Formats: sequence, C-alpha cells, structure tokens
Amino acid sequence: MIEVRHLTRYYGSFAALEDVSFEIREGEIIGLLGLNGAGKSTTLKILAGLITPSEGEVKFEGHDVTENPEAVRSRIGYLPESPPLYKDMTVSAFLTHIGRLKGMSAADVQRRLPSVIELAQLQGREDQIIDTLSHGYRKRVGIAQAVLHDPRLVILDEPISGLDPRQIVGMREVIRGLADKRGVIVSSHILSEISQTCDRILVIDGGRLVAQGTEAELAERAGGGERRIQITVKGDEARFVEWLAAHPAVEAAKPLLATHPGTAVAHVELKERDGRAKLVPDLIQAGFTLWLLEGPEDDLEEIFLGLTGKAA
Repeated sequence: MIEVRHLTRYYGSFAALEDVSFEIREGEIIGLLGLNGAGKSTTLKILAGLITPSEGEVKFEGHDVTENPEAVRSRIGYLPESPPLYKDMTVSAFLTHIGRLKGMSAADVQRRLPSVIELAQLQGREDQIIDTLSHGYRKRVGIAQAVLHDPRLVILDEPISGLDPRQIVGMREVIRGLADKRGVIVSSHILSEISQTCDRILVIDGGRLVAQGTEAELAERAGGGERRIQITVKGDEARFVEWLAAHPAVEAAKPLLATHPGTAVAHVELKERDGRAKLVPDLIQAGFTLWLLEGPEDDLEEIFLGLTGKAA
C-alpha cells in the first residue's frame, strides 16, 4: 500500500529525517515510536503530502506523493496532534462542513455520517457543541473528520496525547476499528500504547529509523527478551548480587527494591538465551531459595532504550 524509500528531510542544515525506509500494508496498524523531536511528525506530514521530502520518495498505491499530491491526498485521512476543530459548531454540523470541503456531495456526507459517528464512538454527541466536549471526545471528532471520506490510509499523530486512562482505553478501540481494509499509522512516545494498539513498530531516533518489527522481533534485536530476567530469592541481598556478578552465565546484575522481608531481588542480563538453565541450578546449589523468576517489567521500555542507546 505505502512504500517509503530513503526518506530525508532537511530544515536548513538540520536533518530532521535521514534515509528512512519502510512499508505499510492494508489492514495493518503501524506504530511510529520515538521521543519528542525524533522526527515522527515530520514523517507523518510527508506521508500526508503536507510537506515534501528533501530526498527519497513515498509511493501510495503506485502514486508518487510528491509528483501527484492531489490523487494521494484524497485517499488519506490525517489527524494532527491538535485536531483542527471549529469549536462553536455541533459535531454533525462540523463533520458535514468538513465533508463538503473535501469535495463530498451533501448526499454522500449524510450517507457516511452514521457509520463514522459509530466508528469514532460519538453516538449521542452528534448535536453537542464541540467546545463543550471533553478532550478525549474532541480527539474522536478529529478522527471522525479524518475518516469521513473513507480514506485508504489513516495517519494519526499522537492521538492519545493528553487523554486520561479511561479515554485511552476508548481511543484504543477506535484505532483498532480503523484498520478494516485500511492502513493505519500511529505516532506516539508512550511505549505501552504502541505495544497494545499496533501490529508492527517503527522505532525512530534522531531522525533515523533504528529498528522495525513486532515487539518480539524488537526484543530479539535489542538483546533478546529471553536474556533479561528478574530473580527474587530468600537471602542476603549483598551476597546474592555478588554471587550473580561472578557467575559465568551473567552479563550484568542490578539489585532492585525487595517487596517482601528477607528477600533479595535483582534484574539479570544473561550472556546467552539458555543462561537461565545454567543459572538456576547453581543458584539453588549456592544455598539461595528461589522465590520468583519472571521477565522484567516495562519490557518495551527496555527494548526502546536498548535500540536507541538511551540511558534509563
């Protein structure tokens, strides 16, 4: 559906993007993950045809975005981080107005409105003034205007920014509903949301695409989720950490705060995938009682830090 090849964008001498390449397939939700200033919004604006790349190309169903922007824009729905809303209008009046601006006939707008209202979960809000809506519902109105003309690709820039936990859950459902026969790309700096919403993740850092794949694939590239474990034992913390650091299967060990009296907890990075099979028998033989062995918390965050080389 979308082919991005060697995308580069300069602002003066500053390279906001450098040699970025990826694809988006129909029915797929792609997460664009990166810290603020990483180049996410620049990437999305180029995909939407709002700015042109300095180098590289974007092809949408065979059409070059730069050479044939009008043909592409009509098939794309775009939601910037701050939704472009007329706050003194009702939801229905605003969507009708936007539909006509996009070249839809009045009949086509009325035909599409019920399904769009349902897709964006705006039932019961059709006649409400936008200015009286919560931030979460305004975001949904923004999504509704982006998909009103039934685009083939939906681009969402930080759609969950500023939402409370309940609104975030609702927004996840809305985003998942968009992927039917469409491609969807969602940018965010919130790691857990990318993990829970998207099929595939693109990690961008300093204008460069440093990794792409499923969460499991990224974990493998970052050092392997199977090589990072958290161990809780009964025993003295200092002796436990000292013993771990000296074990030949351990690359690094970091003590963590224990939640139960008389226990010691450590985050352990193993040298090899099968390291735990070597470590656990030796642990017991050394006199420690194994209390708990589990994967580390905030795994996607660790993956991101590992891929970008950022400090925790």
